Amino acid sequence: MTLPSTAREVHLASRPEGFPTPENFDLVEVPLPEIAEGRLLVRNLVMSVDPYMRGRMGLGKSYVAPYGIGEALTGGAVGEVVASEAPGFEVGDTVLHGLGWREYSAVDAAEATKVDPRTAPVGAYLGVLGMPGMTAYAGLLDVASFKEGDVVFVSGAAGAVGQVAGQVARLRGAARVIGSAGSDAKVKYLVDELGFDAAFNYKDGPVGELLHRAAPDGIDVYFDNVGGEHLEAAIDSATTFGRIALCGSIANYNTSTPTGPRNLGLAVGKRLTLRGFLVKDHEHLREQFVREVGGWIASGELRYQETVTEGIDRAPAAFIGMLRGENVGKALVTL
Repeated sequence: MTLPSTAREVHLASRPEGFPTPENFDLVEVPLPEIAEGRLLVRNLVMSVDPYMRGRMGLGKSYVAPYGIGEALTGGAVGEVVASEAPGFEVGDTVLHGLGWREYSAVDAAEATKVDPRTAPVGAYLGVLGMPGMTAYAGLLDVASFKEGDVVFVSGAAGAVGQVAGQVARLRGAARVIGSAGSDAKVKYLVDELGFDAAFNYKDGPVGELLHRAAPDGIDVYFDNVGGEHLEAAIDSATTFGRIALCGSIANYNTSTPTGPRNLGLAVGKRLTLRGFLVKDHEHLREQFVREVGGWIASGELRYQETVTEGIDRAPAAFIGMLRGENVGKALVTL
């Protein structure tokens, strides 16, 4: 295979104020990276765009360092090894790594994981069998202490994490699974395709009223991807000793005046548990997750969608569209 002398990557041109715009990104052509001992040169096939990346574009306090201006962005990617200076990796291997947003990546072998494209499509390792799927699984089972018979509410339920969280709850024996989404088409997808018992379009009215109609007897578990009004509604509808897994707050990612729940005092009398989490703290569930969710995918019991954009030049548009809720399921960019 003849390799090119240059490749393209996406840099952060400026820090967004509010929603990112195309002007916040630069597509830059750079020399093909050289690899030293212990590293791999990977031709990326598909990369991920995720909500957490928006936080890294600012300078606010966070659990991960911000992206640098004029530097390449990073994120999950799957690619083919085209050169290897590391034992255990050969040309032709397919690997998962964290240096997306570029056509070719020089990857430390210690940070690369082999995946089998014959077992699942490569995009699945960035979605349902990757970080989002593991986030859903750990958040529901470990963080929210889900148990059979619970009534579960998932916000952002048609997204990469939400679509898995709701189905895991259903397959694990939830009494009722409710989802929220931002369009009637997504609501239909949740109920007709994924087997949610009920779903609503949060744009149709106050979230608290919509949730109460869907769960008149309250909810035992809330998987929070949205924050803001959704979190407030969930606290109001929570049963005594309800559990809330705080996964994300996408409603507040693109505003300088974030909103929080005004009814947090209810958590005292209801004895609620609200717990934030990062998926990296739950690696003890990895093998169980792959075995159980992989089995459900193979049997057809767990279904998923991906929204795929072609071309690294369109990666910023895919990212912005994902933040605006234009995707169904995992948002991916093929390179």
